[in-house]
Amino acid sequence: MQARVKWIEGLTFLGESASGHQILMDGNSGDKAPSPMEMVLMAAGGCSAVDVVSILQKGRVAVSDCEVKLTSERSDEPPRVFTHINLHFIVSGKGLNDKTVARAVALSAEKYCSVALMLGKGVQITHSYQCV
Repeated sequence: MQARVKWIEGLTFLGESASGHQILMDGNSGDKAPSPMEMVLMAAGGCSAVDVVSILQKGRVAVSDCEVKLTSERSDEPPRVFTHINLHFIVSGKGLNDKTVARAVALSAEKYCSVALMLGKGVQITHSYQCV
């Protein structure tokens, strides 16, 4: 996998993936676009959400909505790394139950989500969920 990041102005940068998609990043506390750390947090949520929806769909659950609310804590001193991240899944659909969603979240957390598993090497990551 490859990507590139090009400086635009100030602390604004344009990231481009090998697949040709572009995204703006802002090192000025997210003034014009998400900051790189916000992007990392959203990447963990996106990766996990893909897993959970995919696992539920493969189990023939009719998922109608999946949202991941991410909360995090960072160290006060540089480098301001994440010290804790919680991914809270809110899932709705036909045929959902706690056991099914808990299994999908656990599989994502323990086996499939490469972003969260990579971050988990240095960050305490917790997961929670609710079926609605």
